[in-house]
Amino acid sequence: MTSLRKLGPSDLEVFPLALGGNVFGWTADKAQSFAVLDAYAAAGGNFVDTADSYSAWAPGNEGGESETVIGEWLAARGNRDDVLVATKVGAHPRYKGLSGENIRAAADASLRRLRTDRIDLYYTHFDDPSVPVEEIISALDGLVRSGKVRAIAASNISPERLHESLDFSDRAGLARYVALQPHYNLVSRDTYEGPLRDIASRGGLAAVPYWGLAKGFLTGKYRPGVIVDSARATAAGAFLETERGPRVLAALDEVAQERGAEIATVALAWLAARPTVAAPIASARTVEQLPALLAVADLTLTDADLAKLTAASA
Repeated sequence: MTSLRKLGPSDLEVFPLALGGNVFGWTADKAQSFAVLDAYAAAGGNFVDTADSYSAWAPGNEGGESETVIGEWLAARGNRDDVLVATKVGAHPRYKGLSGENIRAAADASLRRLRTDRIDLYYTHFDDPSVPVEEIISALDGLVRSGKVRAIAASNISPERLHESLDFSDRAGLARYVALQPHYNLVSRDTYEGPLRDIASRGGLAAVPYWGLAKGFLTGKYRPGVIVDSARATAAGAFLETERGPRVLAALDEVAQERGAEIATVALAWLAARPTVAAPIASARTVEQLPALLAVADLTLTDADLAKLTAASA
């Protein structure tokens, strides 16, 4: 049985891989999404990550498609108490920004789509510097006090605003961020490592990194001269043009071969072993993509493995 990880100072205990819901209702239809969710839950997974804006970028979609699919799955399976649902506010086309009024309205809309009475972890999706942190935190605190949200978190926030937010929560005795969702992986370390991680570490926050596989690049399927049929192929393939990308792939190849593991599993295991990280996020469009992601729960890299990967990605 995979041991769960505590999410910062909250009472939430999460599987070491969060299942990304950005593909649900986009590149994965309802049947595919249900199959992936079923397989994740069957393996002991309990932490599903989505946002109210997924997938407004796709032609014909308006945002909320992912939440709707997850809500239908929870209702169909009757397993709401076994799954921790994380969603986000601030980027839905109809609920833009982080004014107090918008946060409250967006949360109610998310609850309706998710067919539930509470959101386990509620993130501010992108910081909104036009709104004082006092207004944002006060609105989130109101949701916690009303029972609509269990714990709050932040994504895409500057070190300064994160510090300000935590400081206000402490001074006012209001709900406090327990987690942070940064852009962080073996080929993108610069955003998180530094002041942001220092503040998270000091504040006891857990990191739940997104793009843990660098849009698919760290699965190892993107190689020079290889054409990959994926909605993310251009973005993922761009890492081949950097110095760091091929160097990281070479190190991943070595460690994966030595450990008898998939490249994606090794990349996620490195991330899971980094300071403050509770659970990386990765998404699967098909059930076949899931085993390599789930295997992170059972792969502990050696100090030598970690050092090799860290050096290659420096």
